[in-house]
Amino acid sequence: MIIKRITVYPGLNKNGEKEGFEELKIVSGNTVSIVGPTGSGKSSLVNDIEMLTQGDTITGRKIFINGKIPPSSFRQDPSKNPIVLITQHTNFLADLPIDEFLRIHAKARRIAAEGTVERTIYLTNKLTGEKVHEKMRMTSLSGGQTRAMMIADAIVIGQAPIVLLDEIENAGIFKKEAMEMVRTEGKIILFVTHDPVVALLCDIRLVMKNGGIVKVHRTTELEKKARKRIIEQDILLSVVRERVRRGEVLSF
Repeated sequence: MIIKRITVYPGLNKNGEKEGFEELKIVSGNTVSIVGPTGSGKSSLVNDIEMLTQGDTITGRKIFINGKIPPSSFRQDPSKNPIVLITQHTNFLADLPIDEFLRIHAKARRIAAEGTVERTIYLTNKLTGEKVHEKMRMTSLSGGQTRAMMIADAIVIGQAPIVLLDEIENAGIFKKEAMEMVRTEGKIILFVTHDPVVALLCDIRLVMKNGGIVKVHRTTELEKKARKRIIEQDILLSVVRERVRRGEVLSF
């Protein structure tokens, strides 16, 4: 099935009140940020989307694909689920070399392994300052390396048309590069974030409060102009951060 859009139908917030929208359509190529204070329901929203809920979670939301209730196989068979969720707590349990892990995943997804492992590692290394190589053990990867590999794996091997990313700014990866990478693949991407740069780089901003969506905001032209200056400052801060990580002495 070619997935052109997902539709989120409102549920209830923590007070039992209906969320502040009628329906939310997100089409292929859209990037969406989910913002709000800690405890506002951001993770619950992405969990609802990942599980393709049909009013059967505490929020009562319903998620449709291409305007219809998704096939039951999407929920029951992980290999057919079109959604990948990469959280800030993602860890590997299999103590395998990277190349072996990726080959096993490619085989499970019925994808030719030739060139797949190399491209996944190449994309991983575009997202993380500390490079990985094919014989590194999965359990030895840092949090940033793990998250970078999961993003690359989702693009190359998982080929999921819908990608949910939970607070990528906390993973020590190059967030702007990560956003550009998934955007060029024509996927539907949702970011849970506290980072204004990530939020402003997205097309749509969902504002969460008290367990529900209170506002659906589309990035304005004024914000698009302002984000250029914000990104410049963020790049400068990133350079300083990397220099400190390398043990350099800063002089201004």
